Amino acid sequence: MSLNEFLVHKRKAVLARDQRITDGEVGPSPLHAKVTAEGRTGLRRMRIRDHQIISDSASGFAGYDLGPSSPELQLGVLGTCMVHIFEIQAAAMQVPLDSVEVDVWGSMDARAGTPGYESLPRGLQGIRYEVRVGSPASDLQIDALYASVESSCPILSLLRNPQEVHGQLVRV
Repeated sequence: MSLNEFLVHKRKAVLARDQRITDGEVGPSPLHAKVTAEGRTGLRRMRIRDHQIISDSASGFAGYDLGPSSPELQLGVLGTCMVHIFEIQAAAMQVPLDSVEVDVWGSMDARAGTPGYESLPRGLQGIRYEVRVGSPASDLQIDALYASVESSCPILSLLRNPQEVHGQLVRV
């Protein structure tokens, strides 16, 4: 099945979801992820619904390089979200897509917070992405598609407009 054939199915799902929203049948969806540290390796096992994702550190940070690091996962999450929103918006707008790929880059500076580097941010910096789209659609259609993706991608929005995160510690 080609991407364009998939977009036909995606369009039906998008239109059905939009109708459920219009009919008042759809509201907020609670989401949950649970992460545990494994003994012996320190490997982080993430569980989301019936799925598992493994995160680890490189050997230079006492890891075994058995999976991507948390910052790498964040870059990947942005990329997967953008590809998915390209699919959704292309289906909704009926823009044909032969292919869509997103590369995401960023950097971390291990010196952050150490003497002389106290002002360096501890998180991902310089996040940037490149989208490559193969399509017979016009430049005008692709530009409109891209603008729609930029305005509706939830992970891109979260990174550009951070929200408060609340936490608590529970001793067991």
